[in-house]
Amino acid sequence: MLQSLYQRVLALAARPHAPWWLAAVAFAESSFFPIPPDVLLVPMALARPERAWRLALICTVASVLGGALGYLIGYALFDVIAMPLLRAYHYEAAFARFRETYAEWGLWVILLKGLTPIPFKIVTIASGAAGYNFAVFMAASLVTRGGRFFLLALLLRVFGDSVREFIERRLMLVTTLMVLGIVGGFLLLKVI
Repeated sequence: MLQSLYQRVLALAARPHAPWWLAAVAFAESSFFPIPPDVLLVPMALARPERAWRLALICTVASVLGGALGYLIGYALFDVIAMPLLRAYHYEAAFARFRETYAEWGLWVILLKGLTPIPFKIVTIASGAAGYNFAVFMAASLVTRGGRFFLLALLLRVFGDSVREFIERRLMLVTTLMVLGIVGGFLLLKVI
């Protein structure tokens, strides 16, 4: 079953409208969607290796724009939804400390977490909630998301055939590791 799904995704990845779907997933993942764009980027770059750089650029731009929406969600909706709860539980002082900490370390949070399997939407929404400098947020998002997607494109360009063979031989393992990475990212959030 997984093998046929994999072959179908590869076939869909080669279609002309596939980059639009990649952009939509990358945009949504940075603001509200739980699935990372890597799920589409990898098969698309394997299906058309000559387009790996273009696909990484599409992911980067869409992810950064989606990050702006995530920032807006954190900035605009935080006061409406979260602040009343913080006031009810008398956590205003704790949130003030969070904002101070984020003002000092926010750049590093954005740069480091943008490269990890931790969902980027958490970073974007937290940046907006903390009122982090929007221009610095956007620049850091561009660096970290671009770094992630272009590194992946480079690896797929260099090792594309061997990656494809590995995936095709060990599809169940690759799928399991991908799911564990996504779930692990969410679990890691609870620890941090």
